[in-house]
Amino acid sequence: LMPQRPWSAIPISDCAELLEPLPEAFFRIEPHPYAAVGAPYGAAASPFRLRRGVIQRLLQAQETLQAQGLGYRLAIFDAWRPIAVQRFMVDYTIRVECEARGFDPEQDLPEVRSVIEEVGRFWAPPSLDPMTPPPHSTGGAVDLTLLDRSQQLVDMGSEIDAIGAVSEPNHYLAVAKTAQNGTDRERALEWHQRRSLLADAMGAAGFAQHPNEWWHFSYGDQLWAWRSGQSQAVYGRSLEG
Repeated sequence: LMPQRPWSAIPISDCAELLEPLPEAFFRIEPHPYAAVGAPYGAAASPFRLRRGVIQRLLQAQETLQAQGLGYRLAIFDAWRPIAVQRFMVDYTIRVECEARGFDPEQDLPEVRSVIEEVGRFWAPPSLDPMTPPPHSTGGAVDLTLLDRSQQLVDMGSEIDAIGAVSEPNHYLAVAKTAQNGTDRERALEWHQRRSLLADAMGAAGFAQHPNEWWHFSYGDQLWAWRSGQSQAVYGRSLEG
């Protein structure tokens, strides 16, 4: 079983905002990474949608980022995610991680259980319970990174969805403190500064960051309520999910 979330008990009072397409102002990473591995979106279901209030805050975060004068924009990796896709991607990630480590994901082995537990730190359970929706199913969560002036994705020190400590927002700050040589320290600090730049722009717009993922931010869902001290979430699972 995947672990329960510390925010799962927070009540939801959905404000009934609709999902809307992301505006052209945002760069989209295409082909969509989950659709490319076979995730079942269906013909009419675009992942590049969020609740209206989230889109407004995302535009604000991009303005803050661009005001830094570094030439960075937001690049959207994933936004709205139906439960069927969540289920597919959890199973897919467990299988890929097991195979990468050289054992059969179908076997009931301690190693497989360890992978399931580790994957569960990053992937929410594909719950159909309306009181415990996965963050992305609400239309309130977004996975993103930075795009530079030449339309290239910025190196943030790990890939989005990487399983392990390397994905934690402050991982490279800790690496820099223990680095044995100046080159490693400088590279770690550069990755940390880029992650911090993204987090600061998103935080200024009211988003909360997932504690284990430098790329995941949300507004209005249970994770956001938990991290920002709100008594309830304003987005539950989108009816389309």
